[in-house]
Amino acid sequence: MEKPASTDSAGLLIINADDWGGWKSATDAAAACFEAGRITSVSAMVFMEDSERAAKLAKTLGVDTGLHVNLNQTFTGGNCVPVISEAHERVRKFLKRGRYAQLLYNPWLRGAFKMVFQSQVDEFCRLYGMAPSHFDGHQHMHLCANMLWDEIIPADQKVRRSFSFWPGEKSILNRAYRSWVDGKLEARHVSTEYFFSLEQCLRNDRLPRVTKLAGETSVELMTHPEKESEQQFLMSDSFKQTFGGLKLATYSQLQRVAKHEACGCSCAGH
Repeated sequence: MEKPASTDSAGLLIINADDWGGWKSATDAAAACFEAGRITSVSAMVFMEDSERAAKLAKTLGVDTGLHVNLNQTFTGGNCVPVISEAHERVRKFLKRGRYAQLLYNPWLRGAFKMVFQSQVDEFCRLYGMAPSHFDGHQHMHLCANMLWDEIIPADQKVRRSFSFWPGEKSILNRAYRSWVDGKLEARHVSTEYFFSLEQCLRNDRLPRVTKLAGETSVELMTHPEKESEQQFLMSDSFKQTFGGLKLATYSQLQRVAKHEACGCSCAGH
């Protein structure tokens, strides 16, 4: 498939809260942060205990909402038809077999992966009355081998890339694999140029480097506001001081990015 033409999307920061609709505490923590202007978007889980309420809340708040594809956590909503639940359980058990299961392609589960993904898209559209603004995955399983090789997420969607790291933070093999993953995504989808976790940034004092990047190119910062350390930072004056001069944006505003070549530091996002 021909790669779409590139357009620049420089200098923006997406602060996205995961697990919206997965359970009440996750939804409520993210909602409070959104109302305070501390996050820009959320990723919603479907077929979960809080999915119905979360969808209604998202419409009320007007929050930009993507699909948090769930391939490895049991559905808790009780409204999924048996054939979908059974396919999901087969996929879940495979991905839970070991630490590296997601790197292995399982040809016997091709149909199950496609069914489980499409059922979640359909349920999202039913709940929200529109298509997801973007796609990512619970524990990043949207990047597992079956999802990538079979190109299950339709082309030209906005999709979360793999984690970005500075040189020396990961092994050469790890970085090579992530580069391959991001190459697959860039060939078919729209992504930010960099992706970081707020929890890791707070732990490793990365935020100054991340904000520098966000002033020059597109960055997604993932957060789980129900975690105490992340919620405290998001709702603090430090948040305003750290991100005050940046353009906060949503996935709906993201365009295909051109390769960023001069960030002024030694980071490697690909």
